Amino acid sequence: MKNLFYNLYALFFNLFRKIFPLKNNRVAFVAPHNGGNHDSLGIMKKYVEALGGYETVSVSTRDLKISGFSSFFKAIGFFTSGAKKLAESRYVFLNDNFMPMAKLNFSPEATVIQLWHAEGAFKKFGISAPLPDEIIRREKACSKKLDHIICSSRNVAPLYAEAFGTDISKVLPLGSPRVDELLAECDISSLRKTFDEKYPECRGKKLILYAPTFREDPEKDSALLSHINAGKFNAELGGEYRLLIKLHPQINSASPVKGTTDVTKEDIGMLTHICDMVITDYSSVCMDFALLMKPCIFFAFDLEEYEKERSFYFDYESYVPGKVAKNFDGVIEAIKNPRSSEEKLQSFREFNFDYFDCGNAKRIFDAVISSNS
Repeated sequence: MKNLFYNLYALFFNLFRKIFPLKNNRVAFVAPHNGGNHDSLGIMKKYVEALGGYETVSVSTRDLKISGFSSFFKAIGFFTSGAKKLAESRYVFLNDNFMPMAKLNFSPEATVIQLWHAEGAFKKFGISAPLPDEIIRREKACSKKLDHIICSSRNVAPLYAEAFGTDISKVLPLGSPRVDELLAECDISSLRKTFDEKYPECRGKKLILYAPTFREDPEKDSALLSHINAGKFNAELGGEYRLLIKLHPQINSASPVKGTTDVTKEDIGMLTHICDMVITDYSSVCMDFALLMKPCIFFAFDLEEYEKERSFYFDYESYVPGKVAKNFDGVIEAIKNPRSSEEKLQSFREFNFDYFDCGNAKRIFDAVISSNS
């Protein structure tokens, strides 16, 4: 069924490419990966719109989620008007692999830029990850359509070239647009006040965010929070801290934990600003906290099992920017000594990021749009 959708989209796109001319001032933003105003794609779009002189259009696979009569027409529009908008665009930004792209015949004058949806290098992704042969072939075909791939540091550029199966000359270490927003000045006290009004149990306490990633097995996802001992946490640390839990969008079933605060629906950028530290496992959310030099704790109770399914670019325990705990007692001890891994945190930050000046979107614009105008 997916191949049918990919081919149908390519059919319309390639037809529109032959019929309609390229619009030199049109910039398309394609979101095959769930994003929003605060991911790199959204921030790049806001930057281009603020400059003026360009027409921006959005193409999102969210339009394919049919839940009613009106959404059916949105899905039709994705294949028709959406494909036409993309076919006419001089510049195309993406935040993930867009599988129909394997068969899209872009104009030779069009410039296609992969922003990706994460920074640095942590878990293997793209064709570096264990994938079925058919998906690897399609991802390689998609990568051939890319003119530029953006990454956050020179150190990780070779890994991005490997992940996309392309020459390193296509990889530009210009920084990530979403980093601009994370590092920009913001009124944290106002954010915290609004948060406390919504979650009064958090008022007056430091906040610790538990943000685990999903497992491939739904049963493991549903049991994920059973490893949290909220009673022990609150008995030993509850006077000073409140534990927040934000589940990955792909975790569809996990019972709430009494004595904690569920913030799954809250924006991760806001949480990164107001939380004092993060507990995660294999999630790239550690990049955001490391960027802000906030303590990271890694609750890797199933590390050996997880590595069999999804490998890392580097040795996990020596690379991650914080203490690794195999049980919840270890997590508690790490929280009591939050700054014990400061040097490791700094090293991780400097390896994965080259720029800390809030100028990443400008650098990208200057390199891929201004230079070609």
